Parts: sequence; structure tokens; C-alpha cells
Amino acid sequence: MTATRPHVTVVGDVGLDVLAVLGGPVAVGQDTRARITSVPGGAGGNTAAWLADHDLDVSLIARVGDDEAGRTATTELSAMGVDCRFARDPELPTCCVVVIVTPDGDRTMFADRGANSAFCVDDVDLPVLAAPGHLHVSGYVLLDDGSRAAGLAALDRARAAGWTTSVDPQASVHIADLGGAVFLDWIRGVDLLLPNDSELAALGGADAALAAVGTVVVTHGRDGASWLSPDERISVAAPRSHDSDSTGAGDAFNAGLLSTRLRGGSARESLTAGVAAGTAAAQHVGARPRRP
Repeated sequence: MTATRPHVTVVGDVGLDVLAVLGGPVAVGQDTRARITSVPGGAGGNTAAWLADHDLDVSLIARVGDDEAGRTATTELSAMGVDCRFARDPELPTCCVVVIVTPDGDRTMFADRGANSAFCVDDVDLPVLAAPGHLHVSGYVLLDDGSRAAGLAALDRARAAGWTTSVDPQASVHIADLGGAVFLDWIRGVDLLLPNDSELAALGGADAALAAVGTVVVTHGRDGASWLSPDERISVAAPRSHDSDSTGAGDAFNAGLLSTRLRGGSARESLTAGVAAGTAAAQHVGARPRRP
């Protein structure tokens, strides 16, 4: 870790979120009033945007469609200062996710990964840096048969270059289908694993995860987060708040945590920064930082 301005490279999905914020309970088979908007999304794009918002140097490696959504995603992220290293798929469209947000801020997602599912080893273009950087990989890349090899190649190349690494597992249902032990074997040796409670349970619990990675930082939703390592066990509570939309809150947490840790912050300082960032992100609709 370093106290100088760090460089983080993110490998993950980039796409478009169609948000339906419900006005009340779903009337199955009937009409339900909702406020619907289209906003930039994708776990990789969200994390990169939040990292840039924390004033880090950020590169983002992903695959988008050769379409208007892909061009818009590139323009928006570049305007935020993100170095977009995007491959363009000539056939598959840019990822699109329909997000249903309930009145209490919880969300359910229906995802079409589109071009992200064809992300391949040839797309992995790590930047050449003067000093070792940090690689953050979204679990969606590893959980898809089509893109897994590219995600694993990125981790291998980063470790060979002396970089630190982190992985957010992202989807407990897919981990459970696959088997937690299999996923942990793929990411063995990673410095930071960033699951939520359900993802950690799907991986077999804290002891199983710590047998594979250096440190586990687990988020507890509205109850804060915990830092679990062989030497430290720390928990930080989240401030009381009403979530408007929890979409992207985990990505914001990751960015807050990494920005502090990579600048030399302690485990508690990093955890506190992550909780603050995730809580703030849940206070507005959309998965990215608000811009003037």
C-alpha cells in the first residue's frame, strides 16, 4: 500500500440500467405506478466512477456493443476521468439491466450482460505503470462461462506485475449454483475479498474465505461492515438513513474502502470510509456519483 496517488484498474461490466422506482407494492398481473429512468450502470463502470470521484487514477477494462449505449458509456466515464479500455463487440449489444426499486430502497435486477458475456483474454489490456497498481475484479466477470477466462487472466497478470488485488463476488445466487469452494479456488491469493453477508454465506463462511484470500471485508447492508483478517476483526456501524435506491451502494463502498486503504489508511479508517460512501450512494436514485 502507498500514501501517494494510487492507480486502480477495474475489470467489470459496463452497461445501462433501466430503473423502475415503485410507488407501492407490486400488483401482480395488474398495473403498478412507477417512476422510470435510464441511467449508466454495470458493476465495473459504477466502481470506476466512484473511484474517480475519490480522486484516484482509474482505468476500466470492459467490452461494450458497437452501439449508442456503448458510445455513451465511454463518453460519460471518460468525462469523469476514467481511462476507458473498451473492446467493441460487432454483434452483441451493450449490457442492459432492469432494476426494480421498492419503496424501502431494496432492488431486484434482471440482467442481460450482452457484450460483457463475450469479454475475452485478448480484451485484457492492463496499463503500464511506473509503480505497481491495484486490480479490482467484478465477480460477474468470473461467474459467466464466457468471460471467466479473461477475469482470471487479469488477476494472473496483475499478480505477476506485483499489483495488489481485490474481488467483489457480486451474486450469491450464482455462487451457490456454482459452489463456493470452486469460486474461492479461482481467486486464491487475492488480497481483498469484498462480499456481502449472503455472498459470504454462499462461499462457505469467513473461515473458508480466509483460507483462500488475505482479508475479507463483508458488508451488512444497513448494519455497516466488518473487516476480517488473521490479525484484525473490526466492525463499523452505518448511520441511520432511509435508502432511496441501494443500486450501486456496494460499488461505492468498494471505492471508498479502496481509496482510503491504498493511500495508507488503517483497516478501521478504510472500513469507515467504505461505509460512509455506500450509505451516501444509497441516498439518491442511480448507481453512479451525482454530477453537476
